[in-house]
Amino acid sequence: MRMETVAQVTALCVVAALLALILKRGSPELGLLLTLGTAAAVLLTLLGLLGEIVDMLDELAARSGVGQALFEPIYKTVGIAVVVKTGGSLCRDAGETTLAGVVETAGALCALLVTLPLLHKVLALLLELMV
Repeated sequence: MRMETVAQVTALCVVAALLALILKRGSPELGLLLTLGTAAAVLLTLLGLLGEIVDMLDELAARSGVGQALFEPIYKTVGIAVVVKTGGSLCRDAGETTLAGVVETAGALCALLVTLPLLHKVLALLLELMV
């Protein structure tokens, strides 16, 4: 299933990229819209696979005895990374490198904020071990 998904996503993106290249000659806006639509369709398709990953991580958390709260920052950080990577690439494709940089900076700050509870727990654990 996963190999088929990768092949389908790759084929869709290559075809869309070629069509966008042709469209950009006459209408850059239409090329960008095609790119945005394709990216949205692929991301929606991949959401189904995300459920499998979350289930596996939940099982890992249950077996390890580590609380689910410690895994939440990981989930959120990965989600932020995917959104930032896609958003930054789309901004660059539109010729807006400055906006791509802003998206990446915002993503880095948000990822740091999301991981603060995890860092607090690690620090508390270290302080507890030192006493």
